[in-house]
Amino acid sequence: MKIKVESEKIVKAVRKLDGIEMVLENAEDAGEALNLILRRNDLFKQDHRSKLKDVKVSAIREYKTSAVDYKILILLEFLFEDDTTPETKIAIIKELQEFFNKA
Repeated sequence: MKIKVESEKIVKAVRKLDGIEMVLENAEDAGEALNLILRRNDLFKQDHRSKLKDVKVSAIREYKTSAVDYKILILLEFLFEDDTTPETKIAIIKELQEFFNKA
């Protein structure tokens, strides 16, 4: 499963959690920021962390009106353990999206 997250939401989340202002220029920067976020034990309401194998991070640019008016979006691909139910997958992704929306 994949979702898109605006890079600015990730920056705000790290600032809220750790008090540092990160700059996301590429997928590697976003991956480091995501690792800071996912290390938190209180991020998920239930113990879903054990079902999440990995999150692949890539960056894409979304152009609004011209080649100079764009924002960086971070594409997160969630890799789960084989026995993970669809309900658990949805719960993990929804909780993470809600976290980014609140940050």
